[in-house]
Amino acid sequence: MRGIRGLAWAALLAVGLGATAAADDMVLEDFGDGASKRWQYAADTVMGGISDGAAVVAMIDGQPGIRLTGTVSTEFNGGFIQVRRLLRDGLPAETAGIELDVRGNDQRYYIFIRTSEMSRPWYYYGESFEAGTAWQKVQLSLDSFERSHAHLSERIIPEEIISIAVVAFGRDHEADISVRRITLF
Repeated sequence: MRGIRGLAWAALLAVGLGATAAADDMVLEDFGDGASKRWQYAADTVMGGISDGAAVVAMIDGQPGIRLTGTVSTEFNGGFIQVRRLLRDGLPAETAGIELDVRGNDQRYYIFIRTSEMSRPWYYYGESFEAGTAWQKVQLSLDSFERSHAHLSERIIPEEIISIAVVAFGRDHEADISVRRITLF
C-alpha cells in the first residue's frame, strides 16, 4: 500500500511540475540574457518626424526589464517612438492574448502587432492601455486589437504574428514606460 501511495504522490508531483513548466512556456519575454539583441528601438524620424527617445534593457526595481522613454511629437506627420521584438516563428496557435507587467507615467500606450500579411510598414493591429505609476498587469485579448486599415484581416492569427511593439503614439507627450515581463494567455 505504501508503494502505491508513494507512486501516486510522485505522479501528482510530476503533473504539478509539468503544469509549471507549461505555464513557463507561455512567457514570451522576461528580459533576461540577450534581450537587448531581441528588441529594437525605432522612432518616426525614419519618415521625417522629430520624435526622440531611447529604449534600454536594464534592472528595474530589482528585476530585468525594458524602459522606453522620450518625447513624442506629431510635427512633420510624426508621432511615435517604439521598441519592437521580431518573432521568427509567430506565437502558438492557442494564444488568446498578451499580458504585460508595466509601469509608466500615467499616459496611454499601445501594443502594435504586425503579421505576415502586412505589406506596408504603417500597417498594424493596435490596442491601447493606461500605464500608471505603480506596477500593474495589463491583459490584452487578441480579439480587442483594432486594424489600422480596413483591408487587413479582421482576426489576428497568432502563428502569423511577426512582431510585437510597445509604442508611445499619436499625440504630443513625454513617454516613460517600463515592461518587465510579457506572457501569453
